[in-house]
Amino acid sequence: MWHEYINASSIDEAVEVLAKRQEKARVVAGATDLILEIERGVRRGIETLVDITRIPGLDRITLDEDDVIHLGPLVTHNHCAASKLLRERALPLARAAWEVGAPQIRNRGTVAGNLITASPANDTITPLMALGAWVELASAKGRRRVALRDFYMGVRKTVMQADEVLVDIAFPAMRNTQRGAFIKTGLRRAQAISVVNAAVILDLERGRVKTAVITLGAVAPTIIHAPQAEAWLRDKELNAETIAEAARLAQQEARPIDDLRGSAAYRNEMVRVAVLRGLRAILHGQEQAGMPSEPVLLWGARHPASALDGSTAHPAQPIQTKINGQMYTFTTGHEKTLLRLLREEAGLTGTKEGCAEGECGACTVYLDGKAVMACLVPAPRAHGAEIVTIEGLAKEEQLHPVQAAFVEAGAVQCGYCTPGFVMSAAKLLEERPHPSREEIAQAITGNLCRCTGYYKIVEAIEAASRA
Repeated sequence: MWHEYINASSIDEAVEVLAKRQEKARVVAGATDLILEIERGVRRGIETLVDITRIPGLDRITLDEDDVIHLGPLVTHNHCAASKLLRERALPLARAAWEVGAPQIRNRGTVAGNLITASPANDTITPLMALGAWVELASAKGRRRVALRDFYMGVRKTVMQADEVLVDIAFPAMRNTQRGAFIKTGLRRAQAISVVNAAVILDLERGRVKTAVITLGAVAPTIIHAPQAEAWLRDKELNAETIAEAARLAQQEARPIDDLRGSAAYRNEMVRVAVLRGLRAILHGQEQAGMPSEPVLLWGARHPASALDGSTAHPAQPIQTKINGQMYTFTTGHEKTLLRLLREEAGLTGTKEGCAEGECGACTVYLDGKAVMACLVPAPRAHGAEIVTIEGLAKEEQLHPVQAAFVEAGAVQCGYCTPGFVMSAAKLLEERPHPSREEIAQAITGNLCRCTGYYKIVEAIEAASRA
């Protein structure tokens, strides 16, 4: 793991550290990919992590006077899914962000991190490529702008230098004549890595296609365009026959491989299906079908993010944090995840370690008011933060309504996953006191149970909402 962790107070400070440490340092925003890469040996030799999450103003989505949308480097997937601007002017990106992981992952994972990880299966790259996005990179030598089409060199390879930090993602907002869709094929309904994904953006005039952009993910070493399908659509009426041929042409342009998630043949067919579905959605005005108008975020009352007076470095300084309303000071554990800090240093063993990969949700806690998976948060991020664990839900020996409802409904069997479910449900009810059954299902997409089959769990959450 890392040996030094720096909570930076400015981009200039982050750049200065990167200039000194070079390949031995990495920037931390969400860290949902980075922690797994370090633990699996994908990223070797990293000694210093530079956390930029306390720098103000980096989590904004804005529209400038040139009709260009900008995403700061701390814009998360949940920021995008909830953004009215993106839903109106960049729907494929909002849709792709909502398709990523589960609420706890979307609360930490950033779009910038998704781009930098550079997996061809990463969902937000495909729509951003279709939107004609570019990124701005900063280093001690200055800033440079790189078109996203030139950003990638291969699987998990970009043109970023070791001393650079991504400070802006930008793209032209879609015009009122443009329509767009994002289609994803995964092996399950949530927490799924794309087997295939596709983004389609058309500029339409009286039912005819003026221009078309089709990008495909998880079917080549990088995100690719489907130029033959794009050319076929131009100047044609959008109808069933035109759509079918465009989908067939897109299928011919994919170069998929066999892997654990699907064979090359299956992926090839799914390219045709995805493009077909995307174009049909645009034809029938159903681009937002299946996406909630107000997605569950597990932000609760939306507490402001914790701020620091200045930069901090660990282990040179202890980790000082508030957990369940009580102040803690840790002089060890800086090289651990938040999950292990809570269990091993704080002795709070209610938060469980299931997968340690952000898949099961057993380690769900609240970090500065938002539900996150503690196994994917570096422990020093707790410095100056406010954390709530399962031990902090009950008040004066009075169970939280969700806890009481779980007991009454018999929603507990082995009990290992229960803390994570309770934390997600309690945050949902803080956010929406009377959720629908569909909203309850959204809230627990990041929590896996191998015993109850979810029926009793959903009943318990419904009962708690009535209470």
